[in-house]
Amino acid sequence: MRAIRRGARGAAVAEIRSILVVLDLLVDAPSPGMNTDPEFDADTERAVRAFQQSHGLTVDGEVGDETWRSLDAARWRLGQRALFHTVGDPYIGDDVRQLQERLLEMGFNPGRADGIYGSRTAHAVAQFQREVGLRPDGECGPATVGALRRLGRKVIGGRPQLLREAETFRDSGPTLLGKRIVIDPGHGGPDTGNVVPDGPLRWTEADLVYDLAARLEGRLAAAGMRVNLTRGPQPSAALSDRDRVQLANELGADLLISIHLDGHRNPEAGGVATYHYGTVSGPTSIVGERLAKLVQREIVVRTGLRDCQTHAKTWELLRLSRMPAVRVDVGYLTSPSDRERLIDPAFRERVVEAMMAAVQRMYLPVEADVPTGSIDVSLLRALTNNAV
Repeated sequence: MRAIRRGARGAAVAEIRSILVVLDLLVDAPSPGMNTDPEFDADTERAVRAFQQSHGLTVDGEVGDETWRSLDAARWRLGQRALFHTVGDPYIGDDVRQLQERLLEMGFNPGRADGIYGSRTAHAVAQFQREVGLRPDGECGPATVGALRRLGRKVIGGRPQLLREAETFRDSGPTLLGKRIVIDPGHGGPDTGNVVPDGPLRWTEADLVYDLAARLEGRLAAAGMRVNLTRGPQPSAALSDRDRVQLANELGADLLISIHLDGHRNPEAGGVATYHYGTVSGPTSIVGERLAKLVQREIVVRTGLRDCQTHAKTWELLRLSRMPAVRVDVGYLTSPSDRERLIDPAFRERVVEAMMAAVQRMYLPVEADVPTGSIDVSLLRALTNNAV
């Protein structure tokens, strides 16, 4: 959909405003019959920005595809509708996420609290129903909601799904050999991303991040990993984030790293930032957060880029992945100083070495971890071969 922004009018704006009112982010909606063509005004933009900030989305004050899907999901509260598993078009909403978090508190395992009523959530609901004497049909209707609300939580001392995720990852062992990673070069095809002319050459984000991804693919493959890229150098069509994460899920990847460059109208904006799945006060991927922090620290130490920190986001690429996933924005193509470094192949090689070191450190036990910047990635291939 085309982004709906300030100044727009029509039925879509009316729907957006009505949801923001329900969420107590907007004071009131236009009265029926008095204004059938409401405007996306300054108050609406502020409310959209507040919603995006609280839900881990890109804060731009515009309603594009991802913000609209999040708004549509946020209107629901647990108990307002019956929930059940459908194969083709699953229920999505904040009520599903609330159900998943409640099941986790009760000691059942619906998987990640991603707000999608999939087969694992239905199975966890059926297990709960069986335990409390309800018909185990996997559907969350009034009786099941009532039982969930009456009973106290069983699990204390941490979020069980996050602990399971961390333990499963640690049990996979320290070697890179045989592990599968999907590397996602952002943009591609007609979507070039940020574009900045530099002298006689025209540098695009899509080309530079593909070069980074291809370099990382070669280094990790030499270290024994099974590596897949989400796209080639010149894809015929643009891929959505859903397409990219679906590929990673179908491949059964152990890790997903998405590579981007940033851009801003202020040329002084620069630096590297890394993102993982999570919200400010809600569920967070522990393993994804650790990977993000390792990638961030290794790149900062090895390249000298400004440290723009790690951040929790609910972008679909991170939320829908079944494996720990991060997105790293390696500098600003609109920054003269960042751009000068990014177009240097030797600098891009240092970025690749930093990401490779971070991946290796992910698989080391915490007690065997090493200081940032200390891993000699040229030795990883020899170490892997010796392990064989």
